[in-house]
Parts: sequence; C-alpha cells; structure tokens
Amino acid sequence: MPAPTIAIIGGGPCGLTLACLLERKNIDYVVYERDESENSKLMGGSLDLLPESGQLALREAGLFDEFKKHARYDDTVFTVADKLGEMVVEIGQGRDAPEIDRTELRRLLLAAIPKDKIKWGHTLTSVTVGEDNKSVLHFANGVVLSGFELVVGTDGTWSKVRSKITQATPQYTGKGVVISKIDHDNPLYGITAKKVGAGNYLTIGSGKYTMIQRQGNGSYRVSFGFSAPENFFRNGTKNLQDAENTRNQLLSGFYADWSEKYKDLIRYATDLYTLPLYTLSTEDIGWKSVPGVTLAGDAAHLSFIGGSGVNLALTDSLKLASKIADPGTESLDKAVQEYEADMFPRGISRIAEGHVMEAVMYSEDPQAFIEIMSS
Repeated sequence: MPAPTIAIIGGGPCGLTLACLLERKNIDYVVYERDESENSKLMGGSLDLLPESGQLALREAGLFDEFKKHARYDDTVFTVADKLGEMVVEIGQGRDAPEIDRTELRRLLLAAIPKDKIKWGHTLTSVTVGEDNKSVLHFANGVVLSGFELVVGTDGTWSKVRSKITQATPQYTGKGVVISKIDHDNPLYGITAKKVGAGNYLTIGSGKYTMIQRQGNGSYRVSFGFSAPENFFRNGTKNLQDAENTRNQLLSGFYADWSEKYKDLIRYATDLYTLPLYTLSTEDIGWKSVPGVTLAGDAAHLSFIGGSGVNLALTDSLKLASKIADPGTESLDKAVQEYEADMFPRGISRIAEGHVMEAVMYSEDPQAFIEIMSS
C-alpha cells in the first residue's frame, strides 16, 4: 500500500486542524500522535480563539457551529489584582475571544477526522533521509515509515522534525509555572468560585504571578509563575511527597510575601505539575526551505506563553492547507516555500511579543500588563 501523501507529526490543535482542513479538501494525509488513544489525559487548560485566526480556521474546517456549542463567551473577562489580593481592574468583557477547553477542542477536531487517519501510540524519535531522498520516520514503538511527499512537524517544543530543517534549539527562559487545580470537592472551591467567578483572575507582583482560570466543568486551573533554575521544573508531574515539598518551597520562598489568600491556593490546590518555559529566538526564524518537510505551530516558532500561541498555530494550519490545495501551486515543495515565506513574519512577531509578555507577567506590579491588554 503506498504511503499517504502527507504525514502530520503531532495530534495537538495545530496538527488536527491541518488534518481537518486537508480532509475537506480531499487531500491524502495521516496523523501520527504519541498519545495512546483519544482518551489519553491532556495537560492544559482553556484556550481563547480569536475571530481572525483560530475561529477563522475552524470556519474553514466546517466546525464553527460545533465550536459555538462549547465556546464560553462569558469567560473572556480578565480580573487583574496585586499580590495583596486587591483588585486593580476588570477588563475584557464582551471580547470576541471565547474560551474552550483543550480537551473539548480536541474532541470536536477528532470527530471530523476518519479514525483510520490517526495513528495513536506513535512517538517520533528521529527523521532520516532514504535512498529516494524522502523522509524516513522512526517511531519509539519500532515502526519505520517512508514514502511521504511531505512531512509536517506539528510536534511542539521538542519537535523531532525541526532538526531536518534548522539547528535551532529552544532555550530556557529562566522561568516556569507550577500548575494545579481546584475541583468542586476542594475545601477552597466555594471561596475561589465566589472570588473569581467567570473568566480569569491574574495577580502580578514581586516578579511572579498567579493565574486562576475557570474551566468548562466549573473547576479552576491555578498557575504559579516564577523564576527558578531549570531543574526545579524538570520533574513534571509530582508524587505526593514532591508535591508537599513544592508547596513548602512556594510558601516559604517564592510567595512568602504574598497575601494569605494566595497561600491558601498553594496549600489546597491539587494535582501539581511543573512546566518550564522555553522559546526560540527571532533569529531562528527564516530558514532555507527543505524539500519534503516543514513545520507549523510551536515546532516552527515556539515563544513564551501568552494566549495567542494556539491562534497562530491554527493560522499556520489554515495557510498551509490553502497553499497545498491551491490549483495554481506547481508542487508541494512550492506550496511549502510560499507557506513558509508567509509564516516567517508571523513567527518572528509572535516571538517578539512573547518577550514583551514575559517581561510584564513577571514584573513587580500589574500596571504594565494592564496597559498592554488595554491598548
């Protein structure tokens, strides 16, 4: 059996949106995803999709009506406070940037893709070049595949496809996040729900932040962002002993001068895991196009988290699918060249914006963040 025309590496929002768009255009493809099944637990909270980017991609994929059934338009509000817990401003009401849980977005994207077009349990370990000059994909499960006309790396921060195009490597920002949650049965749930309500509650002070974000089921995702050595964040999901040690470090060190309201979040939040933050540099963007391979999303232009990453990723998927399907495009290689020429400025801008967001999120007070959000 001949290989599908296009191999998509990674079944996150970027890869699955690209698959949906190619499906509608009757272009042959297959998605290789490291998760064992569609029911695998996903890390990540809610995503806000903007009308000219994320929403537009879903419209083109024929999924906007389904998206609206699950989009939370009342969660656009942003309450900003200082480290003493005093509210400074409430912004964002009425924005056309509804939230949707990452799990719900995956569900609606998967529903539009034939089950045989996604290969679960396929973790890409390397990409080599075969005698026919096409990419050979090596997976951790021992599977080796080749014959694709195009391999698209939508495999995120540590993309294995990236090395076939550029030597760019993500660099640690010096910052990271401890992520946790407040479920309905948590003793702090009632207080949190009353304080936060809908949307996001962001507190900035002393070079660090906390973010409380309502999820689709009414629970709250709580993030603590601060500067620390890279190895502090390297362990990922914590066991109970590590979680208690992490709490103690947050309480006695990083957040020692914060209000007891925030210390209670540290004491009672559950399911702690750590997320070190990495970025590519603007100088990394602008490589010479390589036949038969390209990148999209974080694999192409990883930047500091700030909300617009998923929108840019879905825009990449839309632009690439459109170039591939354009009857005026001479070949897949030409389509990739045109897509990348269009994507590079977006990626550079996103990384630059990420540096700005990093500076204001990890600042001494929330004023700079408020000015950016209000501009």
